[in-house]
Amino acid sequence: MTGAHHVVCPHCAGVNRIPTGRPAGAARCGTCKGALFDGHPAEADARMFKRQVERSGVPVLVDAWAPWCGPCRMMAPAFAEAARVLEPDVRLIKLDTESEQALAARLSIRSIPTLILFRDGREIDRISGALQARQIVDWTRQRLGVAA
Repeated sequence: MTGAHHVVCPHCAGVNRIPTGRPAGAARCGTCKGALFDGHPAEADARMFKRQVERSGVPVLVDAWAPWCGPCRMMAPAFAEAARVLEPDVRLIKLDTESEQALAARLSIRSIPTLILFRDGREIDRISGALQARQIVDWTRQRLGVAA
């Protein structure tokens, strides 16, 4: 099939082909029937992270955080608001660095919260520190070269 891109389901990690021109925001997973985009960041373990970053046809914005981190908890609502704005053009996922320490080490997470933006399986950029929703959206769009 030409004119399609892959979207990884945030629920079951199934890879779905979405035809170009079809609104991805309304698409459902062919495996679990869940919404592919629901305006909320997806929780990601190492398997989900790998699948999202390596197989997704849309950019992936990762929030590396930990439950004990005050600034991480303060930024969580802003990251959720950014998901409502950026989806379905960008997948937003949350990576708990406490429960996924090996992955956090591979990603060279030195401070949290850290946002890492991936496109086509490669890291584009990262930024550390708590941000407001508008800052997250603007930073992401700027790095992707997308107008607001």
